Amino acid sequence: MPTKAKRWVLASRPAGKPKPENFRLEDVTLPDPGEHELLIRTEHHSVDPGMRGRLSGDSYTAALPVGETIDSAMVGVVEASNNEKFAVGDRVTGGFGWVSHAISNGRGIQKLDPAIYHGKLRPTAAIGVLGIPGLTSYFGLLDLGQPKEGDTVLISSAAGPVGATAGQIAKMKGCRVVGIAGSKEKCDYVKGLGFDECFSYRGADLRAAIAAACPDGVDIYFDNVGGEMLDAAILNMKEHGRIVVSGQVSEYNRTENELRGIRNVTRFITHRLRMEGLVVFDYFKQFREAQGEMAGWIHDGKLVYTEDVSDGIEGSAAAFIGLFEGENLGRRLIKVS
Repeated sequence: MPTKAKRWVLASRPAGKPKPENFRLEDVTLPDPGEHELLIRTEHHSVDPGMRGRLSGDSYTAALPVGETIDSAMVGVVEASNNEKFAVGDRVTGGFGWVSHAISNGRGIQKLDPAIYHGKLRPTAAIGVLGIPGLTSYFGLLDLGQPKEGDTVLISSAAGPVGATAGQIAKMKGCRVVGIAGSKEKCDYVKGLGFDECFSYRGADLRAAIAAACPDGVDIYFDNVGGEMLDAAILNMKEHGRIVVSGQVSEYNRTENELRGIRNVTRFITHRLRMEGLVVFDYFKQFREAQGEMAGWIHDGKLVYTEDVSDGIEGSAAAFIGLFEGENLGRRLIKVS
């Protein structure tokens, strides 16, 4: 029987911060799976701040066409299958977006191994700490940051899934780790993960606050925010410091007239700084190895992750908009079914 489903689409391109009218929830009817196809029921899907650029067409990937389904990762269960690689009841992950159900030919989806996803490692970890956010932390810090024991690591948006993971990995490498977050509650959470210190950026003189928290300077700045926070961090870097550009959440909703470049460029000369961004998919061939190591850390209690889960696909757009208000604590997910 055909399946009644729901999906969120891009109704119009946002200018500045996304608004509810930029999104539309549609009812759709999916056909029965054809030859080699399977029907997947979404259990959870993610909402991702990095998706913001595709909505207005200024991302490193192609703009999302108006009327198309909003992209995201999902975890779901196979409900019907004509594909010999997948059985009814298999739990899988894929990039089907903000949908309640999806039809797939099996390409681009991965079956979750129950031997790995149990106990402390919930299936949703596949689209969080073991998905793009966690892998961004892993490769950004270890490959670009190259932490050494005794380094001071400063992390912005430290209570988010990328920052929180990067900070814990830095602690495993023997670093002193300082976080920047948006409230006392978030700073308390970050310090509970093992960060040595955390301060709120709200109302702060950022340059002075970083100097107070990192009196000997910063070896690695793991940047998820950009803007004024990046400028302040540059002025606190040690010689030969490394800046890892993971995200620029403060820039995503600025219009073209509001954007500006980095001001403190001279510091790159005087302190021989290096700044490099990453697209985590460049490391695709190393994903499985990294996921295996991180899964071991989680099962051993060395790496902790937090999920911010909202019930109901009807709230997906509001949950996404809330990311830019700093509402979430940890990986923001929608529980669909």
